[in-house]
Amino acid sequence: MPTVSVRKDLLFQALGREYTDDEFDELCFEFGLELDEITSEKEIISREQGEVKSEGASDIILYKIDVPANRYDLLCLEGLVRGLQVFKERALTPRYRRVCPSGNPHRLIITEETVAVRPHAVAAVLRNIAFTQERYDSFIELQEKLHQNVCRKRALVAIGTHDLDTISGVFTYTAKPPGDILFKPLNQTKEYTAIKLMSLYKSDSHLRHYLHIIEDKPVFPVIYDSNGIVLSMPPIINGDHSKITLNTKNVFIECTGTDLTKAKTVLDIIVTMFSEYCKEPFTVEEVEVVYPDGKTLIYPELAYRTETITADFINKAVGINESAESVAQMLTRMCLRSEVMGDHIQVEIPPTRSDVIHACDIMEDAAIAYGFNNIIHTTPHTYTVSNQLPLNKLTELLRHDLAASGFTEALTFALCSQEDIADKLGKNITDIEAVHIANPKTAEFQVARTTLLPGLLKTVGANKKMPLPLKLFEISDVVLKDESKDVGARNNRRLCAIFYNKTPGFEVIHGLLDRIMQLLEVKPGQGEGYRIQSASDATYFPGRCAEIFVRDKSIGRLGVLHPDVISRFEITMPCSALDIDIEHFL
Repeated sequence: MPTVSVRKDLLFQALGREYTDDEFDELCFEFGLELDEITSEKEIISREQGEVKSEGASDIILYKIDVPANRYDLLCLEGLVRGLQVFKERALTPRYRRVCPSGNPHRLIITEETVAVRPHAVAAVLRNIAFTQERYDSFIELQEKLHQNVCRKRALVAIGTHDLDTISGVFTYTAKPPGDILFKPLNQTKEYTAIKLMSLYKSDSHLRHYLHIIEDKPVFPVIYDSNGIVLSMPPIINGDHSKITLNTKNVFIECTGTDLTKAKTVLDIIVTMFSEYCKEPFTVEEVEVVYPDGKTLIYPELAYRTETITADFINKAVGINESAESVAQMLTRMCLRSEVMGDHIQVEIPPTRSDVIHACDIMEDAAIAYGFNNIIHTTPHTYTVSNQLPLNKLTELLRHDLAASGFTEALTFALCSQEDIADKLGKNITDIEAVHIANPKTAEFQVARTTLLPGLLKTVGANKKMPLPLKLFEISDVVLKDESKDVGARNNRRLCAIFYNKTPGFEVIHGLLDRIMQLLEVKPGQGEGYRIQSASDATYFPGRCAEIFVRDKSIGRLGVLHPDVISRFEITMPCSALDIDIEHFL
């Protein structure tokens, strides 16, 4: 959950009244938020860096408010106040408008070179905006909150804001080799090439976290104005030439990224939050964005859309009994203008509410407006008797008895490397129906395991200093390809046990199999019983491997592991193993 810090005095001034701490805590709860902490800048610094460092810091009271991660419109003082005022019916939901300037609108041209690095860009202009120090700080803080939240630390979207009066359109968004990009970055005194900038910011506590996004790319994204002035090199840094100040009257906002939907959402949030400070409140000047294929789109979209629901749907889902008019009023209090149209309620979703995707999201807002504490506790009309899944019940019973047999349970990763399930076990990966991870972050997690054996062998390898013998087991799921399933794969519950000692101990593993079958009430013998039959498997030592049949169906194998398999897992003693499918016994 993102946390928004707001000054208590500015918050109450904007709300038009004073609250006690308890009253404001209650208001936050009613609105679906949480007042996390009441503190001050001095207290925060003192707690984190010591009292000496906190000398001279501000004593102004700060409210730290936890905001739902999908409510981007509440990440700043402006959006928070607007939402609370509408919720308390002290203000109406504003109507956001995109306007065309008196002359030609500004243009942002995207070149085809950007496709290789960050292909999307959107832009808008806030005209005749009035900044104060508090508004300016909130403007900067909102960008940082968005960068950390919906922008995924600038990986998906990067925001750039510029003083429009210091630059001139047409603007060009392109990509160039880093050695060809030269400009003076924000708050620096001289020009740097992009190559030198990357070296400079490797020691910067803030910007170093974003370098990895483009540092290995052959070209870096960059935005120029018509005079060749660099506005920004997203997602790293803006140019110093166009930086905004308290005297800035016209702000050019650009958002570049790899996700166009997120870029449009971010742009809409910024302009809707701060357009209230424009000379004509809640109006945003449009910008033409020209794509490499010649297509021209107008931004920001500021798109409104309508959803149709019924009062019956809300009442059943929330557990209340309200009229359509009452439901419409509740939704309007949540900044979702609603109107009763016959048997239905027409709900207007504003551009600030990108979190509303489905009727269930509207239902959630209705529940918040009604008040969770006001929903009456009722007994469900349908009675059911809960029961443990048979597979899980069998698993739990086996776990207890295997532990009673002297074996220790291990829990290993469900993902492993291709080597673990193939090469190390003497098999070929092409012959294994394994589910592969499309973009593995590490070589250790490339595929979903098809057997539990590698995990147990790696556990032994990590515990070689433990006293012998090591007797381990695991009962868990493996993942197997299955074209008959809608996802193309299925889980399979398996039991695997190993015995590691100076001698192979095949008789111990065989005895464990007999004990398992005794517990499952399967007698030895042909037909309805169980039997073992000599088998050949590259994982096991030749002549020391047996296939297990229950009711004449193969359920797994047991035997002494091949010395090559043992050495590949970096263990040195002989080892016997049992690997069976327990779903057969359900």
